[in-house]
Amino acid sequence: MTDTKHKTRRSFLKAAAISTVGAGIGGATASAAESQISAKASSLPAKVPRKKLGTTGQSIPILLVGCAQKFDPKYDKILHRAFKEGVDYLDTAIVYADGQSHRTIAPFIKQIGDRSKLWITSKGPSKNATVDSYTKDLDRCLEELETTYLDLFFMHFVDDPKFLKPEYITMGERLRASKKTRFFGFSCHGDHQVALLNKAAKVGGIDAIMFRYSFAKYGDLELNKAIDACRKAGIGLIAMKTQDSVPGDQEDVLRFKSQQFTLAQAKLKAVWADERIDAAVSHLDNTQKLAENVAAAKTPAQLTMNEFQQLQRMATARAEHSCQGCSHICESHFPEKTAIARPLRYLMYHQCYGESERARSLYAQLSPEERHFEGVDLRAATRACPQGIPIEQRLAEAGRQLA
Repeated sequence: MTDTKHKTRRSFLKAAAISTVGAGIGGATASAAESQISAKASSLPAKVPRKKLGTTGQSIPILLVGCAQKFDPKYDKILHRAFKEGVDYLDTAIVYADGQSHRTIAPFIKQIGDRSKLWITSKGPSKNATVDSYTKDLDRCLEELETTYLDLFFMHFVDDPKFLKPEYITMGERLRASKKTRFFGFSCHGDHQVALLNKAAKVGGIDAIMFRYSFAKYGDLELNKAIDACRKAGIGLIAMKTQDSVPGDQEDVLRFKSQQFTLAQAKLKAVWADERIDAAVSHLDNTQKLAENVAAAKTPAQLTMNEFQQLQRMATARAEHSCQGCSHICESHFPEKTAIARPLRYLMYHQCYGESERARSLYAQLSPEERHFEGVDLRAATRACPQGIPIEQRLAEAGRQLA
């Protein structure tokens, strides 16, 4: 592991060791933790803290609004309350909310009255994408958002190193020069995440990357090396999927105990404890969740060692429920068209993240062949799964709960 990682881990342990205010081993309920933070609200910063995004020179809040939902175009309380708290970074995409996210954000931009007070990132789909289609996607983003520029344009859900070939890097340079986007990068959370981060660090031309990162990834050596390489290259790093979870009933059994944080807050604090991460994006679909996330971002208190160890135990328990998207491993073990990674990811959205509507919508988009697994021998795929997921059982659950 690199010196940067050692420094990060030492910093985290030091912070955890000294941040023991009100954190007894007996712990407390989630509501008690919320009450404790609320009681300290008067001593918290007025706005969510900010960090520089890589070497862009631009400051962004450490908490970002994930905009995968449809907003109220008349007056959206979530967006306005987030802005008041200093959470002025909106992360959206052409495909979010079945194509409605952009159009419902556009009125909010007008209501703020000053485009420069917002940071807006959007994304163009990567499936069958080309340089030409990405260029058109950016124009579509601007049209739907009714703005003249994006702060950051991402190639969305990139899972193929071809999107870091010279023609795509040159495209990014051209898009920046056109003033239609200030910065350029990509998002990734599939099975080639480490390879993509490493390649981005080598080829240059990438300002920022949004990638899957949570408390469960602290011990992933190869991912840590890739993160170090990106930081050395000056690439801004934004964490997503920070709530890497197990189904709610199992989290109840594990019973995370803290007198200062809810479980969701602790998961965010674990990500922010890594100094290499500039910000974390959260799916804030109600005002209570927004308040909880904002409180976690504002408080200077850090995780105690006991709290961090609880998260580590939870990481072990969640493994068989958390598909990491490495479809090239499991799906290479049989010739059928049955999909494994995608339906298991959708099931995780439903069971772990509470995003049931989104999960059912995505599951419905799978073809009948992709959803068919009866009679398919999945034993080799199950043995190959690095997470130890009981694949046939979980696919059956997906069919029952999402169909």
